[in-house]
Amino acid sequence: MRRILVSAVIVGVLAGCAGKDVKDEAPVEERRPDAVTAPPVTAPQQKPKPPVVTQVESKPLGANPLKDPNNILSKRSVLFDYDSAAVKDEFKPIVTAHAKYLTDNRGRKVVVQGNTDERGSREYNLALGQRRAESVKKMMMLLGATDGQIETVSFGEEKPRAMGSEESAWSQNRRADIVYDGE
Repeated sequence: MRRILVSAVIVGVLAGCAGKDVKDEAPVEERRPDAVTAPPVTAPQQKPKPPVVTQVESKPLGANPLKDPNNILSKRSVLFDYDSAAVKDEFKPIVTAHAKYLTDNRGRKVVVQGNTDERGSREYNLALGQRRAESVKKMMMLLGATDGQIETVSFGEEKPRAMGSEESAWSQNRRADIVYDGE
C-alpha cells in the first residue's frame, strides 16, 4: 500500500513538471546593487480545508437531539431542594449535556427559567427563582457555554408544574427549566 502511495506521488510530481515551459515564465528583473528593493509581495497562504468526515448513525440525518426522548438533552428541568439554589448532583449530567450542546452549537440560545413552590412571599420566591436560574447558567458557562447564549428569568411561584400543597407537588415546582430559542 505504501509503495502505491509513493508511486502515485512521484507520478503526480513528474506530471506537474512535464508541462512547464521555460519561455512562459515571467522575465527575471535586472537588479542593481545600489537599488533598494521592497520585499516581494506574496498572496496570503490559505489553510488547507480539513477533510469532511461523515459519521454513520442509526438515526435519520437531521434528527433533533433536543426532542429525542432517549437523549439526555430532552430532559430540560433541574430540580432543587427546599430553599436552595445549589444544583443537585443528580442533575449535573443534564446541565453538563446542555452546556456541551451550547458549546458545540454557538448559534443556539436558551432561557433558563427559575421557579419555586408556593411557600414564601412573592418577592422572596422571585429572588429564589432568579438564584436558581443563575446557578444553572453559571454551571453552563463554567463548562463552555457563553454569556450571550444564556438568558435567565424568574417566574417565582407563578408557573407551577404540579398543583397542590404537599411535598410531591412542591418538589416538582422547585426547578429551573431550560428552554431553547424557537421553542
